[in-house]
Amino acid sequence: MAFLALTATRVATAFSAATLRSVGASSSSAASSSRRSLTNAAAVAFLDNRNRGASASTTAGRFLSQSAAAASTCTSSITALRQSTVVESELEKNLGLSHPAFDIISTDVVTEFGAYCTLYRHKQSGAELLSVSTDDDNKCFGITFRTPPTDSTGVPHILEHSVLCGSRKYKTKDPFVQLLQGSLQTFLNAFTYPDRTCYVVASQNTKDFYNLINVYADAVYHPRATSDPMVHAQEGWHLELEKIEEPLTYKGVVYNEMKGVYSSPDSLLQRDAQQSIFPDNTYGVDSGGSPVEIPNLSFEQFAEFHQKFYHPGNSRIFFAGDDDVANRLEIMDEYLKDFGPSPESKPASTIQWQKKTFDAPKKIRNPYPAGNDQPETHMIMMNWLVNDRPLTPVEEITVTILDHLLMGTSSSILYKTLMESGLGESITGGGLMSELMQGTFSAGLKGVKPEDADKVEEVIMSTLQKVVEEGFTEDAIAASMNTIEFDMREFNTGSFPKGLSLMLGSMREWIYDRSPTDALRFEEPLAELKKSISESGSKVFQDMVKEFLLENTHRSTLEMFPSKTLEEEQLQEEKDRLAKIKESMSEEELQRIIDTTTELKKLQAAEDAPEARATIPSLELSDLKREVTEYPIAVSENEADTGVTVVRHELGSTSGIAYANLAVDVSGVATEDIPLLPLFTRMMLETGAGEYDSVALSRRIGTHTGGVSASALIAGVEVEGGTEGAVTSGEHFVTKLLITGKATSDKTDELFSIFDLILRDANLDAKSKIIEILKQAKSQKESTVQGSGHATSNARIRSRYNVVGYINEKMTGLSSLDVVKDLLDQAENDFPALLARLENIRNTILEKSTCRDGMILDLTGDAAVFEKIQPSVENFLSKLPGDTNAEKLQDFYSEPHPWVKEIKEEMAANAPIADEGFVVPTQVSYVGKGGRLYDIDESVSGSTAVVSRFLGTGYMWDNIRVIGGAYGGFCQFNPRDGVFSFLSYRDPNLAGSIDVYDGAADALLASAADMENDPDALTTAIIGAIADMDGALSPDQKGSAQFKRWLTRESPEQRQKYRDEVLNTTPADFKAFAERLKALKDPSSA
Repeated sequence: MAFLALTATRVATAFSAATLRSVGASSSSAASSSRRSLTNAAAVAFLDNRNRGASASTTAGRFLSQSAAAASTCTSSITALRQSTVVESELEKNLGLSHPAFDIISTDVVTEFGAYCTLYRHKQSGAELLSVSTDDDNKCFGITFRTPPTDSTGVPHILEHSVLCGSRKYKTKDPFVQLLQGSLQTFLNAFTYPDRTCYVVASQNTKDFYNLINVYADAVYHPRATSDPMVHAQEGWHLELEKIEEPLTYKGVVYNEMKGVYSSPDSLLQRDAQQSIFPDNTYGVDSGGSPVEIPNLSFEQFAEFHQKFYHPGNSRIFFAGDDDVANRLEIMDEYLKDFGPSPESKPASTIQWQKKTFDAPKKIRNPYPAGNDQPETHMIMMNWLVNDRPLTPVEEITVTILDHLLMGTSSSILYKTLMESGLGESITGGGLMSELMQGTFSAGLKGVKPEDADKVEEVIMSTLQKVVEEGFTEDAIAASMNTIEFDMREFNTGSFPKGLSLMLGSMREWIYDRSPTDALRFEEPLAELKKSISESGSKVFQDMVKEFLLENTHRSTLEMFPSKTLEEEQLQEEKDRLAKIKESMSEEELQRIIDTTTELKKLQAAEDAPEARATIPSLELSDLKREVTEYPIAVSENEADTGVTVVRHELGSTSGIAYANLAVDVSGVATEDIPLLPLFTRMMLETGAGEYDSVALSRRIGTHTGGVSASALIAGVEVEGGTEGAVTSGEHFVTKLLITGKATSDKTDELFSIFDLILRDANLDAKSKIIEILKQAKSQKESTVQGSGHATSNARIRSRYNVVGYINEKMTGLSSLDVVKDLLDQAENDFPALLARLENIRNTILEKSTCRDGMILDLTGDAAVFEKIQPSVENFLSKLPGDTNAEKLQDFYSEPHPWVKEIKEEMAANAPIADEGFVVPTQVSYVGKGGRLYDIDESVSGSTAVVSRFLGTGYMWDNIRVIGGAYGGFCQFNPRDGVFSFLSYRDPNLAGSIDVYDGAADALLASAADMENDPDALTTAIIGAIADMDGALSPDQKGSAQFKRWLTRESPEQRQKYRDEVLNTTPADFKAFAERLKALKDPSSA
C-alpha cells in the first residue's frame, strides 16, 4: 500500500485504509517498483508511524481526505489557490460544458481550491463523472468502483492486480509495466480500500495523459483477466508442482504479499482491531486477503466479482487539471457507450452501516509472531467505532481537530500521557481513521509488560475522563487548529498530484452517494467551529470526547501477545493442508497441476509478440523536453558581514509562504558520537527549549508556523579538480544539521526565533524523555527490519563500499538498532555520561570561532515574500551564535572529511565485504545482492539510468515478481559511489532470487542485441528514465532540489550532459553495462 498525502504534510493518510498496486513514479535509482500493498488492516498501521514530534502536522478528517479545520493565525496570509482573473475566466468557461452522451447533474466552484467542477452522468451506462478544471498542468484521472467483499479471500485486491494484465485493446501480458517502463507518468497506481478500488494515473504531458487514460479505461471495463484463468493464478494464487514426488506449494503475487503482511505484528494488530469493531459489515473482513482464505477463491468467483462490481454504473470517474473538458467526455464516451444501464449495480454495492451494538466493551487476546531473541512484551490497543450515522460537516471538522489535540503530536495529551506512563515503548494506533464510511479511533502502546496490560486501558480512559472534565487550554486549541489550517490552505502535496488529493477527498463522500464537491469545502464549517469555540471554548471538544469515546461502549481492547512458535505453526499448517490436498488427488489430477505449472511458467517467461507490444500507445523522443529544468538560485556569501551564507530561490508564487532551512556544520562532532545525531535532532523538538517545556514549545510551533523539523544531512560532493560525473572515493562529503520550517511571511520572525531557540537552548537534560524517545526508536526500528527488509538489506550492502554508506547505515539501518539499544542502556544506567556526549555535540557545532562559517540559510519564496521577510532575515542572522569573522572550516570539496580516517578503520573491522543473513519472524524473505559496478574516478554516463531502470522494470519484474512470485523486484544504481544492488520484497525464494540476479547480465546482453532491431524498445526505456527525472515538484521541493545541487557542487553543465546521455542512450550502452555487471567487483549479499 502506498501512502499519499492529501494535504500539506501528508498524502499518506488517505491511503491508510487502502491496498496499493504499485508505486508509479519510482526514484531515479530504483529500477522497478513492486505493487506495494498492505491490507486494510496493515494500512491502518501506517498511522502508527506518523510523525508525532513538534514538526509538521499529520491531519485526519473530512476535507481532502484527512485534513481540515482552521485557526485564526494564518488565514489572511496564505493565498494558496487564488488564480488571476484571467485564469478564473478561462476555467469558468468549462463549467457546465455539454456533451450529447452526458447529462449534467450539477456545477460547482470550490473556491477553497480554485476548482471548477461539473458532475455528469452518462446517459446510456449511468456512470458518474466529475470534471474538475484547475490551472494545474499535472493532470489526473481516476476510476473508482465500490467493491465491498463478503469474505477474506482478497478478491478485490487480486482483481485490482489483475485487470491491468492486458485488455481488449491492449494485448500485452502486463500493459501496466509497459506504462511504467515508457511513459512520463507522474503517478501510476491502483489501490484497494476495504470498500472500494481506485485506478489512478497522472501526467504533465497531455499526449501521455490520454495514452494512460485509454489503457486504464480499457483495462477496468474489458480486462483479459476475467477470461484467462492464468492471470488469476499468477496474481492471486495457484497450486504449483514441477515433479510428482515433490510437495505441493502455493504461489501467487498477492498470496505472498499477504503472507508478508500477516507476518507483521503491527499489521495483525490493525487487522484484528478493525475486525473487532465491525462484526456485521464489510469492514469485518480483509479486502486484501488472508493467506489462509485466498486459496478458497475460485476463478469463477473472481470473474463474477468483476461482472458484479465493475459495471460503469457502479463507477465514479474523475478528471482534474488543465486539459480540455470536451476531450475528457469524448474519451470516456468511447468506453461507456459499450454498456447499457445496470440499475442493480449501485444497490448491490451499497455499504451497510455497522450499528453500535455492543452493550459492553469487548476484550480480545491474539498472538503475534516473535523471534526467539525478542522480549516477551505485549501490544495493547483500544479501538472505538466513532459514528454509526453520517457526521455533519461541522462534526467532521471538529473531530479532526480533536484527533490532533489528543494524538497529533508528541505533546498532545493522550499521546504524551501514554508515553510518559512508562507502560510501553511506543505508541500504536493512529487516533482517528476517517477514510471509510464510519470513523474509528485507536490508541495504545507496544512493548508492554504482561503484568501492565490492564493498566494501559486505565491510562487511556482516565485521560479521556480528564479531558471531559477539564477540557483543552486555549493555546492547545489554537496550535492544533493553526497546524491543520496551514496544512490545508497551503495544499502542498509534494510530488504527488494535487488532482489525486482532490479525487481522494471527494471520493470520501461521493463513493457513499453524497456530494463530491461538498466533501472538499471547509470554509463554512470552519467558521461555525470558530464561532462555537469563541462562545464556549473547549466545550465542543469535551462533548465529543464524552459521546464518541468515553461513554461509547462499542469499543474493543485488543491485547497481542508474543508467540515464539506461531510462525512455525502457520508454516506447518500450510504444509499439512497442502499434503492433505495432494493425498486426495489422483495421479491424473497431479499431472494436470504439473502441466498447468509448466504452462504458466512458459507464459510468464514468453516475450510479448511485436504486434501485441504495438497496441500499447507510446510517446516519441521528440515529445520529451531536452533541457534540464533549473530552478532559481542566488547565493550571498557572508551576507551583511554576518559570516553566514544565504541562498535564495525566488519562484513565481509560493502563496505567501516562506520556506526556510538552516544548515549548521557538524563535521567537528566526534566519530563515536555520530550515531547520536538522530537522537540529538529529535531532542531539539521534543524535550523543550529555553523557558518552554515540551508542550509549550510544540504549541508555539503549531500556533505560529506550518511546522519545524530537524535532521542530519550527509551528502557526497563533487571533488574540486576531479572529473565531474565520475565515481568519487567517498571521502569528500558535507555534514550538516538541518533545521527546516515554513511560515507565512508575517510569521517569519517567530519561525526564525524558534530556529534560534532550539539550536541554542534545547533541553538536553531530560532523562525520562530521552529514555522514552529511545524506547520508541527501538520499537520502530524493529518493525522496520521486519516489514521493510529490502531497505534494511540495501543499506547493509551499501555500507560495505564507502564511508557515507557506512555512516548512513549506522544512523538509520540495522546497525542503528544496536546503537539505540546501547544508548538506552546508557540513558538508564549512566545518564550523566550520555548527557555529557549530547552537550559536547551542541558545544562543538556551536563553537564560537567557527560555527558561522559552516552556517547556510536557504530560503524559498516569491518576490513579495522575500521583500517582506528581509528584516526578519537580517535580524535572525545578526543574532545567530558565533563570531561574525569566524575562522574558516576546512574545504570539504578538496580535502577528505575529518571523519574519514576513523570511519575507514571501523569499516575494516565491522563492515567487511561478506555475505550476511539475518533471521526475523516473517514468512517471506528480503534478498539483496550488490557490488561495485564502477571504480573510483571512472566517469558514469547518464545511460546507466536508462539501463538500470530497464533491468528493473523488465527482467527483474518478470523473474522476481511474475515468475518468482515475490511482491517486488528492484535494482538500484548510485552514480556517485558506483555501487549497484539487486533487491526483492516479500519474496518466497532466497537462493532462487540470487540465481536471477546472477543471470541479469546475460539477459541484458540479449536485450541489447534485440534493441539493435527494435528501436521502439530503446525509446521506451529512455522515456521511462526521463519520467524519473522530471517529476512534478512543489515550491519547497524546487528550492530544496536546487539547494542540494548547489551544496554538492553539481553544475548545470553536468546535469545537462547527464540528461543528454540519457536521451542519446544506444544498445551499445546496454551491452557495456551488462559487461560491467558480469564483472561486478567485490559482490556481497544481505
